[in-house]
Amino acid sequence: MKVLIVGSGGREHTLAWKLGRSAAVEELHAAPGNPGIAALGECHPVRAEDGEGLLSLCRELGIDLVVVGPEAPLVVGLVDTLRRGGVAAFGPTLAAARIEGSKTFAKDVLEAAAVPTARRLSVARPPCVVKADGLAAGKGVFVCHSQEELDNALRGAARLGGDVLIEELLEGEEVSLFAITDGKRALALAPAQDFKRVGDGDTGPNTGGMGSYSPVPGLDEAEVEELLETVHLPVLAELAERGTPFSGLLYAGLMLTEDGPRVLEFNCRFGDPETQSILPLVESDLLPLLWGAATGDLDGDVAIGEGAAVTVVLASGDYPERSDSGTPIAGVEDAESAGALVFHSGTARRGGRLVTNGGRVLAVTATGHDVAAARAMAYEAADRISFAGMRLRRDIAQAAAQGHVHT
Repeated sequence: MKVLIVGSGGREHTLAWKLGRSAAVEELHAAPGNPGIAALGECHPVRAEDGEGLLSLCRELGIDLVVVGPEAPLVVGLVDTLRRGGVAAFGPTLAAARIEGSKTFAKDVLEAAAVPTARRLSVARPPCVVKADGLAAGKGVFVCHSQEELDNALRGAARLGGDVLIEELLEGEEVSLFAITDGKRALALAPAQDFKRVGDGDTGPNTGGMGSYSPVPGLDEAEVEELLETVHLPVLAELAERGTPFSGLLYAGLMLTEDGPRVLEFNCRFGDPETQSILPLVESDLLPLLWGAATGDLDGDVAIGEGAAVTVVLASGDYPERSDSGTPIAGVEDAESAGALVFHSGTARRGGRLVTNGGRVLAVTATGHDVAAARAMAYEAADRISFAGMRLRRDIAQAAAQGHVHT
């Protein structure tokens, strides 16, 4: 089977790495891809949002399955364009992708499906959460404990444009739960936890994610299945009833409160950097699962291995305010020789050298028999990599390694 991965980040590199291990993959392509993906398959200079360009590329290459990584092309209808052109695509249609594209739409669906979620507030007063309605690359949610934080949040949301949603502030542990679905059946992957703030101890502004680990202590297989039954399946049923069936990857961002789980948000694709921790633990061949979801016939089960994975993101010095470009990167091969996986998030090749090309530059993932072992190896490998201004959090999965859950 010939597979095309759409996107250029760490999530797409991880998907390429995992799919490239399938015996059924005859050719692996990416658009636009990155230097990490280029070592696994062929990259093509077509933008992720260029539906017609991607469709032409699929016809030219004889692509059997397209796997869409980022949210932006999904929300503008890339899957619709590909399917109309006769190409199987893993990901939701434009109508179903509104579950991520509009926070208000997601809230309507959750309430209609009777899925527990944070209450909407008619008046903005702290403590609360302010959410920009549309896509904001993980930076459209503002947690407000004080009036000053609320004022800043309302200004920040206004800069992003569109409507604003105000919700109650929930307390508890945040967990990401991904499910591969054909619109009816859903298969859960191992739960993960990510670290959104830029600084140690959850300080500084929100980012796209500075690290992650999987699985989450205290969430066993039975509890994951219960979450699937109470969260994902009712939402899938509600979307189908509305005439907008969802297939692809339904990602629930959950808060485990004292009163039970509550949905914070939905995403319509693999998360980044959670994917970098989740996929190395999947023992099954991923290709048949993505193909089954894309073609409406999800069959079989997903086997998840023992042990744990920890991912540490290496970011540019001014991230998330600014990205970095053209700074030479050293030590990637050294980190890989230490036993880690190094996924490229924002890199480029210039004159034969690997250089920075983004805010989040690399994601270093290690697996081990438990979180502590995986964490130790991830940091040992990360410390072998260097570029001017490099920053990373030193507390990724620290609580979990000590048998607690990060809150």
